[in-house]
Amino acid sequence: MNRPIRGVAVTALLLMLALMLNLSVSYLAQADYFYNRPENRRVTDARFGQDRGPIMVGNTPIAKSEAVSDRFSFQRSYPSGELYAPVTGYYAYLYGASGLEQSSSAELAGQDSSQFISRLINLLSGSRPKGGTVETTLNAKAQQAAWKALAGRKGAVVALDYKTGAIKALVSSPSYDPNELATHDLDASKKAWERLTKDPDKPMNNRATREIFPPGSTFKLITAATALENGATPEETVNGAAYKLPGSTKVIPGCGGTMTLAQALKVSCNPAFARLGAGLGDAALRNQANKFGFGTKYLESEIGSVASRFPDEVDAAQTAMSAIGEFEVAATPLQMAMVSAAIANDGVEMEPYLVQRVLDSDLRVVAQASPKQRTRAVSLTTAAMLKQMMVGVVEGGTGYRAQISGVTVGGKTGTANSDNVRRPYAWFTAWADDPSVAVCVFVEDAEIASSEIAGGRVSAPIAKAVIEALR
Repeated sequence: MNRPIRGVAVTALLLMLALMLNLSVSYLAQADYFYNRPENRRVTDARFGQDRGPIMVGNTPIAKSEAVSDRFSFQRSYPSGELYAPVTGYYAYLYGASGLEQSSSAELAGQDSSQFISRLINLLSGSRPKGGTVETTLNAKAQQAAWKALAGRKGAVVALDYKTGAIKALVSSPSYDPNELATHDLDASKKAWERLTKDPDKPMNNRATREIFPPGSTFKLITAATALENGATPEETVNGAAYKLPGSTKVIPGCGGTMTLAQALKVSCNPAFARLGAGLGDAALRNQANKFGFGTKYLESEIGSVASRFPDEVDAAQTAMSAIGEFEVAATPLQMAMVSAAIANDGVEMEPYLVQRVLDSDLRVVAQASPKQRTRAVSLTTAAMLKQMMVGVVEGGTGYRAQISGVTVGGKTGTANSDNVRRPYAWFTAWADDPSVAVCVFVEDAEIASSEIAGGRVSAPIAKAVIEALR
């Protein structure tokens, strides 16, 4: 073999080796990428036709699979439709999955590593693979009470056991019916998707955990906590007279003269808390907000959330407005439920969770949640003072509509009217001693004048209904 031919042969060999190496690397390193490509219809068909396990609330499935006689073999369905959609999400051929259907997909399909024994038994016995069961922490009565009390208004309700972090209700309204997306009629599924994604009311948005809104006066709990942590007491006097913001022409109308901090919270006095916040400073307020969970994304391994925020680089006037939950302060309903939960739990914030247990196809427990402390938001002493102040809000203040006979309830109303165009957001965050639950209710359109206490009139009765449902 002469030299030119040998060179061509070596070059061809090297190219073949490079091609083989590339294919091997692609196969080994990118197997999941190619397997999960939406264009891989054979895999999508097989996955969509799996006998997925149920998602449960108590003994009732809120998502389940049933055998059908079409090319997919099993139909995923949601018996309660829109009621649990923010939690279950959807499982659709064309659009993948969301919610627990996405985060717990491996467990529901029986493919999680914790279900290896069940898969091995099915393989050896020749049985068709079955999915596992995901049991949630939700309470059906509380969920239904929240949905009914919202009565179709835009908004959200979150309730959780403040001693454990277990979520008992999570409602977002308006909602959507996951059955419309999970249908095997793919044309109908596509039409439903287009209708839902174009709907101006955004029914597929999870307002409870994935959207942030000005929290209004519910943020005064954090301002009060900041003051108490820095040596103030509920009996300390504050000034409720009209307050001209420093360096600004804006004046916050007065709500009386000198009063105690506890009384200012009870009547939700804006100028008193604006003055208090300006005196404490933005750094102290931001630090306390972060201790309560602002900046944190909860439920990341389940349905996820966006982080609530306290603005950076604010001047004195902006700090004063932030102290009453306006300017650029924004929070999820879940976050404001966590604030009440931490106060009720003696200052300790527990990690929230939605999945209680996972069972394999033979109903063996393969995973179980346990309560975990996330952080200490305030001292035991501060928590005790805040609890008494919140009880005052319900017993004789703006939150009186949340009173329940025989139950100690502490709460805080909130009315947010940041742009003076839309009608106000109505908030109410609260806790109860029996049952040990914290609740936050958010109504996006309070349908009343911005001068009224929207949180007390609109949202407090909803919180009351949820607490009563858990008794």
